[in-house]
Amino acid sequence: MKAVGRCGVTIAAILFVPALTVPLTVTAQVEIHPDVAAVAKLPVVDSSSLRKMAVHLAGKSGKLLARFVVPPRSLRIPVLANNLNYASKLIPAVQEITGASKFGRFSLITMKSFGDKIAGNVGGYRVGYWPEEKGRLRSEAYENPEGFIEVTPQNQLMLVSSHFSLRDFLTHDQPNVWPKYLVLREPLLDKLELVIQDLEKHGVRAGSMHILSGFRTPDYNLALGDESGRARDSRHQFGDAADVIVDNDGNGRMDDLNRDGRVNFADARVVLAAVERVEREYPDLVGGTGLYHSGGPAGPFAHIDVRGERARWVQGGHVRSSKRHKARSSKSTRTASRSTKKTRAN
Repeated sequence: MKAVGRCGVTIAAILFVPALTVPLTVTAQVEIHPDVAAVAKLPVVDSSSLRKMAVHLAGKSGKLLARFVVPPRSLRIPVLANNLNYASKLIPAVQEITGASKFGRFSLITMKSFGDKIAGNVGGYRVGYWPEEKGRLRSEAYENPEGFIEVTPQNQLMLVSSHFSLRDFLTHDQPNVWPKYLVLREPLLDKLELVIQDLEKHGVRAGSMHILSGFRTPDYNLALGDESGRARDSRHQFGDAADVIVDNDGNGRMDDLNRDGRVNFADARVVLAAVERVEREYPDLVGGTGLYHSGGPAGPFAHIDVRGERARWVQGGHVRSSKRHKARSSKSTRTASRSTKKTRAN
């Protein structure tokens, strides 16, 4: 069974009801709850009780500005179960809850179902095939995504958390194809926001964390030509991984986070330290962290994911540097930090 919140928030479905052009049909015995009437005002909802509920959907960081749900097959929440049962095609793609967040507009986004993918395409956008579709299901964490977020030229700049927009996570391909489709998990957004908060708490400016690579379609991963197997089973294609740098000066490179006057691998380790602290405080956000000596012009960077199990690795640079890093790491980190292990899904 897929966990709640794996690619969307089941409870958020109670907020996802479209504005109607025909009267709501109910039985004579059913009394419509006041919140149901408020929901009928969509796409902008203004209900004090709904806003209170939405505050709890802002994540552990308190910085989430969107939640993603699959089109509901039925509504089984007691207060709504006898009132509403809408076909998914009637649900607006984006709905806003006014006053739900002090950090910006809070949006509820209905995803397209994974079943809308036909022959490796969602609409005119090529995505390819996930491992489960090819009979290569390693674990529940590698199940097919539940759905796709539709990204258009009009909504690509929509903030999904305080620091990140939909566009930040798009695959870097098919530049002229719109709409594009994105797989993105809220726990990743939450973890990235918590890492930013932790860095700031420890005196490291991190407000301009930049996503080098977010979601990558299976088709794009195969096109990378990685023969190690990492591209084939990459966490990026499940929407719960991002390669990041902190770039406050806007030069496209990792900043000097440890303030030693140089930009090098040690700065990526500053990000790792923040991830370690976040995972200790929020063990349900545990995942992989990979440190890379160089990402081309971007310099060193860190891979962060929420795969559900701890993994650590180092890639690039001289072996001697990797050994020094592992020698200073904990025993559990040393066990997982084998940069040459070919089964690593980064």
